[in-house]
Amino acid sequence: MEVKMDPLFLALSYFRRRKLQQCSDICTKILQDNPYDQAAWSLKTRAITEMVYIDEIEVDQQGIAEMMLDESSIAQVARPGTSLRLPGTSHGGGPTPAVRPLTQSGRPITGFVRPSTQSGRPGTMEQAIKTPRTASTARPVTSASGRFIRLGTASMLTNPEGPYINLSRLNLAKYSQKPQLSRTLFEYIFHHENDVKNVSYEENINRKMCFFSIDNCSFNKNVMFYLQALDLAAQATEHAQFKDWWWKVQLGKCYYRLGLYREAEKQFRSALNHKEVVDTYLYLAKVYQRLDQPITALNLFKQGLDRFPGEVTLLTGIARIHEEMNNISSATEYYKDVLKQDNTHVEAIACIGSNHFYTDQPEIALRFYRRLLQMGVYNCQLYNNLGLCCFYAQQYDMTLSSFERAQALVANDEEQADVWYNIGHVAVGIGDLTLAYQCFKLALTNNNDHAEAYNNLAVLELRKGRIEQSKAFLQTAASLAPHMYEPHFNLSILSEKIGDLQGSYTAAQKSEDSFPEHVDTQQLLKQLRQHFSVL
Repeated sequence: MEVKMDPLFLALSYFRRRKLQQCSDICTKILQDNPYDQAAWSLKTRAITEMVYIDEIEVDQQGIAEMMLDESSIAQVARPGTSLRLPGTSHGGGPTPAVRPLTQSGRPITGFVRPSTQSGRPGTMEQAIKTPRTASTARPVTSASGRFIRLGTASMLTNPEGPYINLSRLNLAKYSQKPQLSRTLFEYIFHHENDVKNVSYEENINRKMCFFSIDNCSFNKNVMFYLQALDLAAQATEHAQFKDWWWKVQLGKCYYRLGLYREAEKQFRSALNHKEVVDTYLYLAKVYQRLDQPITALNLFKQGLDRFPGEVTLLTGIARIHEEMNNISSATEYYKDVLKQDNTHVEAIACIGSNHFYTDQPEIALRFYRRLLQMGVYNCQLYNNLGLCCFYAQQYDMTLSSFERAQALVANDEEQADVWYNIGHVAVGIGDLTLAYQCFKLALTNNNDHAEAYNNLAVLELRKGRIEQSKAFLQTAASLAPHMYEPHFNLSILSEKIGDLQGSYTAAQKSEDSFPEHVDTQQLLKQLRQHFSVL
């Protein structure tokens, strides 16, 4: 005689094994037989939420609306070393653009791609529009609310027939008095119901009429759901007599999503007074970073380390802030502390390896990247970095084989262009300018917006005596990457040689704006000013 397992316990077993869809299907059958089974309802709600759950601490990307329409700025000109929006003002001994490339936001390229490492905090609307969303797309981040909308649309796949819970008919006051159900319901509303709602005919018309501001139109519906989550959290907090730290954290998360950062700060501070939890420190630090108060965030992280010594997430948060403020030496020290606690931390290993490479220590960087290889990281970027480290460490036998592996693992045209560009650098290093020319051409074939390849091609064209072609390449590179000083400086030198002193002076000024400490640019500007004074 076959003994069948109780369906609810089977669903719970599936949930613990992360087989969420099977768990949801069994709970659906249970609810069809007994629609008032609260255990099955709660378990299905948790399973659906887990399918689309996004870690709020790690994923945070600012769009143009959040960056350019920010009303929380206190000082227009921040003191050096106190603002994330002016990374070059730090006195932490950061690398110069001549040694370490910069992103379009003016921050040195990190060893690990995270949200905001590509976009950063542009200072003008023009710069924000030119800043790409990621390394693989040129489209800027329009609004953070748009990301939540896309998550909500994807979450409908978990229940194709329509919304699982009709939120408009729920009595939130009744659910807030049931601690077993209220927490599950809140997480469902907050994570799953971002934009999963039947849109009325009038809302469809409005969406069609505002084609260029879809994010703004949809944000109003997002606010509706966040307000429902906020209402449930507020009533549950009141029912708990304002002593439940978990509900205060959820209130802070709702306020943060709505852009009310000071209110979020109050809730997180109040939650810390009731119970000190690592996640609360991370949420509060995120609020201070959004308010552009990195010093306060650093002090908060250190306060958390006093309570939780050796906590990896807190150490990583400190290292990230130092890295964003161009204080690379301090960031490296904290990443080393991270590795003392967790020697398999990929971000710490990659960032330390990148720092050693850009400080002229390719042999040490090679050890860190080999460690990543031993840990099972197997992608194009890693082999690309291994190839560069082998070349500069004079291990030429491994250089080309590493680049061949990188070529075999490319996922898109942008990665293919970067590999060909680096092979071109190797060719320049060994003196094979014909191979370098072909590699840079192949880089542009795969990515026509590769500014570095345009700049290097211009130098090679100038060596062949093709002045007009070289000038065209330099102008293209300067327009594609205004944050780079090399195209502006090279264009200034070329214009000065052909007698275009005004064009040379304009390009030299742009080079100085990108890299004020560049000695050659300063000398060229001094010579041009002397020419103009004589005239």
